[in-house]
Amino acid sequence: MNIPIKTSITNVKPILKHTSSISMAICLLAVLPSVALSAVPTDWSSIPVTNLTLFYPGQSGYEWLMSEEHQSKDGKEQGYRDMKKGVDCFFCHEGDEAAMGDKLVKRGPLEPMPVTGKPGSVNLALQVAYDNNNAYFRAKWKTRNPYAGDAHPFWRYDGKEWKAYGHPKLDKEVQNGEQPGIYEDRFSIMIDDGKVSDYDVHGCWLSCHDGQRDMPNKAGKTAVKGHAILGDNGLKKSDVRKYLPSTRTSGNWADTKSRAEIDKIGAAGGFLDLMQWRAHRSNVVGMTDDFNVLEYRLNDAGKGPFAKNWDKKMNQPKYMYNKSVFGSNSTSEDQIRTASTPLTREMNASAFDPDLNWKVGDLIPEYVTSREDAKGSAADNNMAKGEWKDGMWTVVFARKFGLTNPDDKNLSEGNAYTIGFAVHDDNITTRGHYVYWPRSVGFGAEEADIEATKVP
Repeated sequence: MNIPIKTSITNVKPILKHTSSISMAICLLAVLPSVALSAVPTDWSSIPVTNLTLFYPGQSGYEWLMSEEHQSKDGKEQGYRDMKKGVDCFFCHEGDEAAMGDKLVKRGPLEPMPVTGKPGSVNLALQVAYDNNNAYFRAKWKTRNPYAGDAHPFWRYDGKEWKAYGHPKLDKEVQNGEQPGIYEDRFSIMIDDGKVSDYDVHGCWLSCHDGQRDMPNKAGKTAVKGHAILGDNGLKKSDVRKYLPSTRTSGNWADTKSRAEIDKIGAAGGFLDLMQWRAHRSNVVGMTDDFNVLEYRLNDAGKGPFAKNWDKKMNQPKYMYNKSVFGSNSTSEDQIRTASTPLTREMNASAFDPDLNWKVGDLIPEYVTSREDAKGSAADNNMAKGEWKDGMWTVVFARKFGLTNPDDKNLSEGNAYTIGFAVHDDNITTRGHYVYWPRSVGFGAEEADIEATKVP
């Protein structure tokens, strides 16, 4: 069943600054021309709820997992030995999630930069359904803060130029008091179809390594830019992000296999599919992003729903708020916790005007979102909605069945998949999230940890 939405973007009415995220998303979808959205389940009350206690992992990456520092549940022998035998984390640690999170969130061997007041765990109420066309995920969790975490870093005018403003709470600039903690909430899933060795055992830890952002022995920018595969002559990256051990010859991030070897692994399906609903950079346009993880966490082919709002040549933002729609050309620090601040090209944005009477403290979002500009495999996840109400996020998004893109995992009825779930809450990114053990999710499969419910 498809619901065609065909209205003119010229009929947009001014959006009040205190419009909620979900209201803004609905407003946008109502004015986007010729958008066709598949129907999602209208009644979730009959779909079973799986309650997962997601916990804070600290710096417990793959290298730690496989080291002698990894103790077993009872402490009588090394946990890494079980890992090498193929025993999954759930087997040893089921039921210990809250206690583990409470321990790891504090300063200790696996947390050198604790975030003050951060809880060690969060409960995720998960429901999974499917029909003939899509898989549907519905996630609900309570936020630490009494407001929707839909703000993201901005450009701030200091009286002379526009500078970056706001960082995630794990950054030193925030911990030192130099920048405020500002970042979007997120809900993520990472999928494998049985082609990534040990993902069903290690889950997302398989993709988290020393050398990455906010991890031990973080790789230097110069070293990464000079790397043959990751750097200026390859992927053109300046840091290390998620990757799989199959792409390395050792436990060092820099010891990559050849380009040809990595491509062969990817062509055989040896990558993970990572999708993230973002409260600021995707929710307002009804989408989630779409990544794949192999030698690096890469965008799928095409273009996703957000892009950097910066003109390098002019050293200024590309877009500002459209005053007739947003109410002003910028926002301010005292409004970003009560106003919905995403900047959307086809909704509430206009070309940046450097000659306006900009004042010290004016804020313009660091990123601009767009549903119209999203193209290709990166735009597959075009049906998503998040609503924050009474201290809770409720997020629903769909994943199409039958995708044939080489950078996607093809979901289909009759099969089960290993899926990892994660939540970013309270102005945090990278490893500051809450995670869970890998679980199998079945769509009409005979046996799975979580059985999706088929809906009409």
